[in-house]
Amino acid sequence: MSELPPGRTRDADREWAFETVPSVSRTFTLTIDLLAEPMATWTCAGYLLCRAADTIEDESSIPPRRRAELLETLDAAMDPDDPTEVAEFADAAEAERPADAGADWETVDEVERTMRLYRSFDEPVRDTMRSVVREMATGMADVLRRHADHGGLRLKTVDELEEYCWYVAGTVGELFTGLRAHRESDADRPDPEDARAFAMLLQQVNVAKDVRADWAEENNVYLPGEWLAEEGLDHEDVADPEAAPGVARVVERVVDRASGYADGARRYLRSIPRDDAGALPAMGLPYLLALGTIRELRNRTLDAVEQPDAVKLSRSEVEALFSEVSGGITQGEVDHLAAAVQSGPYEG
Repeated sequence: MSELPPGRTRDADREWAFETVPSVSRTFTLTIDLLAEPMATWTCAGYLLCRAADTIEDESSIPPRRRAELLETLDAAMDPDDPTEVAEFADAAEAERPADAGADWETVDEVERTMRLYRSFDEPVRDTMRSVVREMATGMADVLRRHADHGGLRLKTVDELEEYCWYVAGTVGELFTGLRAHRESDADRPDPEDARAFAMLLQQVNVAKDVRADWAEENNVYLPGEWLAEEGLDHEDVADPEAAPGVARVVERVVDRASGYADGARRYLRSIPRDDAGALPAMGLPYLLALGTIRELRNRTLDAVEQPDAVKLSRSEVEALFSEVSGGITQGEVDHLAAAVQSGPYEG
């Protein structure tokens, strides 16, 4: 890239960041689209740093211990007291880059660009992002080392499921909550347990709906081994057609656990003022999508076990919900939409 004046460099990096997010997460793109500035740019950059860590954690072609080392290098590069440069992480990751790397790998390939955008923010904003990315990277590294001998993750207990969901989703929720804190009064801040519930709802829904894809594409099984054992199964039975009904019953338990976080997630949303930089529609949308996905999972649990990506909301329902929230939304309207989504596919 040719040298640009600082202001133009930031603009170019910001433009790249907003162009990149849609290729790695359609849902998070919708969230960012609903945010006002500067929250939109802050959240976009923070998400891309988290996604770089997540891409490394998910890459099954790289041995788990090596993935852990890469994540620890990223953590060191984010540490202001460590001499490690982000270029060292980028170079080390490039040496491990799979030949068939997907779109997510752009977040790793261009991590120096994201870091440049991150460094353009005020120090309090950087502090928030830094703490989140470092917690995610080190937490993921710890989980990978624990499961290194399996080649992929095989979570043993419900507590381990909760821990994993925190590192991959709770930290991103913490990012958003922390960024909000730079724009709001103390009275508006959510209860940390409600913020955690919001993240747990979203991520445990993902675990349930992606059970087959996670095994087939990443060699990961997030269903708790203790629940599988109660069905007379183990992690490897996720791929056995004859075991599908038993695996589906475990998935139903994950869905039930996710549903148990819905009330706390709703309280989290109530902590968001309507005029807070688009935060209520931005957070309300994934909440509604999670409720809709729970509805689909309850009707089609076996499909989630037998076919990758079988259970998800239709594009028309997602677009209808986005249309409802994009012009702004009240707390009462969130409740109305939640009830509608839970009763059946929302058509507007």
